[in-house]
Amino acid sequence: MSTITISKTEYIFLKERADAYERVLSVAQNALYPPPPTKSRSEVLKGFRASKKYNTAFLKSLKKGLGDSEYFNEP
Repeated sequence: MSTITISKTEYIFLKERADAYERVLSVAQNALYPPPPTKSRSEVLKGFRASKKYNTAFLKSLKKGLGDSEYFNEP
């Protein structure tokens, strides 16, 4: 593996730029893809069922997907 040596000032500059990039990326992701308003799997399913726009196969697949997700709580 190769080793590259840079000055401390250059390292600090690059580190600050990387941190700024991470902050901008985080804000942009939250603006474009906000988290769902609820973490309840049953509330999400209830909302989809209530719309009457989705067939049983889709709702079954959604239930499985929500069950696999680490974001949503039980039930």
